[in-house]
Amino acid sequence: MSMKNQTWVSEIVLLGFENLHNFKVPLFSLFLLIYILTVWENVLIIVLVAFSRNLHSPMYFFLQQLSICDFLESTNIVPTLLQTIIYDKIMLPFVGCMIQFAFFSATEAFECLLLAVMAYDRYVAICIPLRYTSIMSHRVCVTFILASWILGLICPLLLANIMGTLQFCDQNTINHFFCDFFPLLELSCSDTFVMQITITLQSIPVVFLPIILIAVSYMCIAHAILKIVSHTGRQKAFSTCSSHLAVVSMFYGTLIAFYLVPPQKESQTTSKVLSLLYTVVTPFVNPLIYSLRSKDIRESLYHLRGRFTKIL
Repeated sequence: MSMKNQTWVSEIVLLGFENLHNFKVPLFSLFLLIYILTVWENVLIIVLVAFSRNLHSPMYFFLQQLSICDFLESTNIVPTLLQTIIYDKIMLPFVGCMIQFAFFSATEAFECLLLAVMAYDRYVAICIPLRYTSIMSHRVCVTFILASWILGLICPLLLANIMGTLQFCDQNTINHFFCDFFPLLELSCSDTFVMQITITLQSIPVVFLPIILIAVSYMCIAHAILKIVSHTGRQKAFSTCSSHLAVVSMFYGTLIAFYLVPPQKESQTTSKVLSLLYTVVTPFVNPLIYSLRSKDIRESLYHLRGRFTKIL
């Protein structure tokens, strides 16, 4: 296609979930409630870890970072989802669509790296408990988080920059509820080979290496737990990492199902449902998994509630 015959796209149309009819209001109410609870849960964990002395440990520091990531991701995606439900479709400026894609990619990349760091933290706590304090010092934890954020920001920004150089011609409609990678790539009238190579190369440090680190960490953890003689000791050791393992399984399960085995064009509903799982459900469920299973967080919540009661 020649340059003269191309109509350059300045806006992207998001169709969201079509033909909702009578389900429009119930779905809007449901996702709005989930979003409000997600914000409340994650902000609560951020505040609890910041102000509760018994939560000043590497595990809860990483949990706080996970809550920050979930809060940012949910705030980036859910408002757009709610608009597509109410108005059937919405129009975003092309630049705004690229910003949403970059922001979403950054939070996803950071969470991949963070879950690997959390797995390493559990490995050190269970397999090398006597050296845990020296290995997982506050300086080391901050370094891990800064490195994860930097790498999590650099890779998506490079990806979004290359995406911005692609040519988007007559088509500007995406059958999705936010600006995601595959729907945007399908709109382009350029050769996307470089883009596909880039995402494959970036997935090595951001997805595959963290998965390998998590798998190796839990193999070592399982071996160490099996060597514990007492049943109580085994149960206590397993309980310290079971919440993280549940989050890892849910997050990577949906991520791999969508990106490494992308749905075909005829199964766009499946694609949207999978996207809902890791953009809406996972940020909502993560705090519940950790807070319900963590005695320390429940105690900190009771203490914080007692302080507010005294003030009032």
